[in-house]
Order: sequence, then structure tokens, then C-alpha cells
Amino acid sequence: MTFPVGEIAEDARRLLRVTEESLMRGIAQCIVGNRVGDISHAVQTHAEAHGYSVVQSMVGHGVGREMHEDPQVPNFGPPGQGPELREGMVLAIEPMVNTGGYQVEMGEDGWAIYTKDRSLSAHFEHTVAITNSGPRILTNSVVPGA
Repeated sequence: MTFPVGEIAEDARRLLRVTEESLMRGIAQCIVGNRVGDISHAVQTHAEAHGYSVVQSMVGHGVGREMHEDPQVPNFGPPGQGPELREGMVLAIEPMVNTGGYQVEMGEDGWAIYTKDRSLSAHFEHTVAITNSGPRILTNSVVPGA
């Protein structure tokens, strides 16, 4: 997740809010019988309705015996497309939302990712289990004493 450090500008605060809302809109689509594209479309339409873009070269993914498995979960695309969501699937949904264009590039260290136009960006992620009773967020946690 993206966390502010110190005082941040209102435009940065708004970006954080919309990115987290986009994540929650995607999670709301994690219903048995829906498709991966329903998640993708929910994320994209919410971010774009607020004037932002979503990173297209990096995607969420399935989680199983390996950390990064199929299916890929893009943050953009039409609804009703892609694999059908089935009970027991576990997905990492991770919108990356930018104030500028959607293009990103890797830093010289091979780790850092930057928006190509150096605009602000935010990233929020949850791992979600698809259950017959609706989505179950597996990465929610409560910090004792917080």
C-alpha cells in the first residue's frame, strides 16, 4: 500500500483515496461466476472517472503454491472477459493509479518503478479468496495495541 509521510498535498491525498476505492471496487466484483474482466473494468472505470490512468504493463495475479500464478488480473479492460471466478480461487488485486499517463519504466537499480512522465502514482493491494459467500480479504490485519 502507499502511505503518506508527513503532510501531503490535497492532490496526493485524493490520489490515495481514489486508488484505494478502485481496489475496493475491484474486490466487490470477486463473486463466483463473475470474470476477471469484471474486476479489471471496475478498477479502471473508477480511476478514470476521477481523471486518473491505471498502469497497464503490471497486473495482479493468482496466488497458490507460487506467489505469482495465473490468471493475470489487469487493472483495465472490458467486463465479462477472461477466466470465470470459481470458489477457492485466490487473487492478488493490485491497482496502480497515476495522475498522468499509464506508462511506467524501471529504474536503473532494476527494482524501482517510475511513471514515465514522473507524475504521482499510488498502489494498493489485497489478496482475496473467492468464496460462495462473497470475497474474503485475506490481507486485512489488525495491529495489536494500535
